[in-house]
Amino acid sequence: MWTWSWDVSRKLGIIGWDLGGAHLKMAVLDAQGGLQWIAQRATPLWQGLQPLDDAFCDLGKRVEFSAFDHVLTMTGELADLFENRTVGVATLAAFVAERLPAGSLRLYAGPLEFVDPAQSASLYRNIASANWYASAAWLAATRGEGLLVDIGSTTTDLLPFHGRVVCNRGYSDRERLACEELVYTGVVRTPVMAVVQRVPFAGDWMAVASEHFATMADVYRVLEVLPDGADQYPSADGRDKDTTSSMRRLARMIGADLGDASVDSWRALAAFVAERQLDLIADACWRQLSVAPTLSLPLYAAGAGRFLVPRLAQRLGRECHDVDTLIGAPASGGGSGADCVPAVAIAQLVAMQRLACAC
Repeated sequence: MWTWSWDVSRKLGIIGWDLGGAHLKMAVLDAQGGLQWIAQRATPLWQGLQPLDDAFCDLGKRVEFSAFDHVLTMTGELADLFENRTVGVATLAAFVAERLPAGSLRLYAGPLEFVDPAQSASLYRNIASANWYASAAWLAATRGEGLLVDIGSTTTDLLPFHGRVVCNRGYSDRERLACEELVYTGVVRTPVMAVVQRVPFAGDWMAVASEHFATMADVYRVLEVLPDGADQYPSADGRDKDTTSSMRRLARMIGADLGDASVDSWRALAAFVAERQLDLIADACWRQLSVAPTLSLPLYAAGAGRFLVPRLAQRLGRECHDVDTLIGAPASGGGSGADCVPAVAIAQLVAMQRLACAC
């Protein structure tokens, strides 16, 4: 097994990084493993590496990177900026390593744990999109059994764990999509047209436009449940993100104007779309739970869309635990650990390894 032997005598803090195609997330732990700070920045990699560079420059002004060991997990290698995943993993690993103190960075490689950035090309299959494994491995080690339901801005991860072991059937994104451990739907960036093909409206079934007129962020804004700060990207039309503007964008999905119907009508339309997205996630959950059909397996809610998980748990007849209560509030305030679980998880896994080495 490839592992990183930590120098526990240095007493450095730990920063966990989760580098996605749309966001960079950071979790800062002190030397004792206490969560100090959470940060998230929009980093649209399809536009190039400059947004990522800007994010590191900004965060480097707020945190002294030399006071920490750093661990990185990523999904950004899938961005169409890169020719393939091998190139993506190697490019991002080198990019991040150049912006951190020499020798301070290790990459998370799932079951192989932490590896040197120099191994990024040879181990790209283990490193690529392994952030979900970090979350599930940490929960498995600390909670024993359950089903992780991490509903993010773009995707949903569903991972059962039992006997302190992650019970995944897939590993690559392709494999995980096939077995629905990865569901490509989220509460912010997912286009409405990817969730429904028709909606009930004014007594008729209306086909929705195959256009990027509205996103799920609009749906949940209309329903007044989207968490503050969850949507870090421009709206589909580049206009305001208030409730009225979101209703206008939803109206466009059925070729209508805002004034063509009442506020209650647009809210009903949004509620229908939200129910269909919950159906997608619930069906995938039933599939995961059928692998180890025990009625005691609870759900662990994570991600910006974890507000959906209590309703999901009711459908499935399961207990629901918010990962935020397990992580606790950052000492410096600002941000939620449950919104950045992979970043928190890899940092916590390092803290646990340090503790084991010290014993």
